[in-house]
Amino acid sequence: MAARLSALKARLLPHGWLDLLRQVIIVAIGYVAYTVVRGLVEGKANAAFAHALDVIRIERTLHVFVEPSIQGWVSGSHLVMTLAGWIYVNAQTSITVAALVYLYIVHNRSFYFVRNMFAIAMALALVAYYLFPTAPPRFLPEWGFIDTVSDFSGVHLATTASAGGATLNPSRLVNLYAAVPSMHVAFALMLAVPLARLARWRAVRVLWYLYPLLITFVIIVTANHFIADAALGAITAGISALGARQLGRWRPAAWTFLSDPTAAGVAT
Repeated sequence: MAARLSALKARLLPHGWLDLLRQVIIVAIGYVAYTVVRGLVEGKANAAFAHALDVIRIERTLHVFVEPSIQGWVSGSHLVMTLAGWIYVNAQTSITVAALVYLYIVHNRSFYFVRNMFAIAMALALVAYYLFPTAPPRFLPEWGFIDTVSDFSGVHLATTASAGGATLNPSRLVNLYAAVPSMHVAFALMLAVPLARLARWRAVRVLWYLYPLLITFVIIVTANHFIADAALGAITAGISALGARQLGRWRPAAWTFLSDPTAAGVAT
């Protein structure tokens, strides 16, 4: 019995409690930073709506402002919209946390590369949220957008949003003006690519490669992001991957991505 417990502990804690505590602290620091930035941008409603209109203007110039048409087409299916709302709310929490826990336990050697990607991406996103707060499309019903996830997120518009500002009843856990870049897309890519490379079965690899496309579809049909936000989220993920690769050169024994699931390494 003692041997089984020891084996279970080794499985769940590949590098002991101290390393697990270190990862939790890193996540906590990220949350505190997010909370600080959320507080700094809450009073910038006018700027956030103006930036949203700037995004629309750019997309119209490029002839890619098709989000209202896509949402209008999909909104005819209550089932699809319900599933999209559920995925949107859970993708950044349950799915992301579960994937990271899986990586830490099953593919611990590659977890630290992914962790570094997330750290870099969050740092970039927080700077963007502060410098360029942007209201999501669902705050702009005058452009044909519909708020479809209020029942899931707990965030409701108290009045009709407009470029001049709005009276909102925000959840204290949500940054209302964090549309640029889309971290839903960034997180999806930073999880999907490593997990697809680590997957042993082809079907699982295909599903993970499709995951970022699903998330892109979800953020558009729920009117939480523009297409431009998704593109910038993908760019953020790419820059973060390059940054994590550079960090891996400094600590190759710990921070490089290892696609061989049988290999072992040291944590840091």
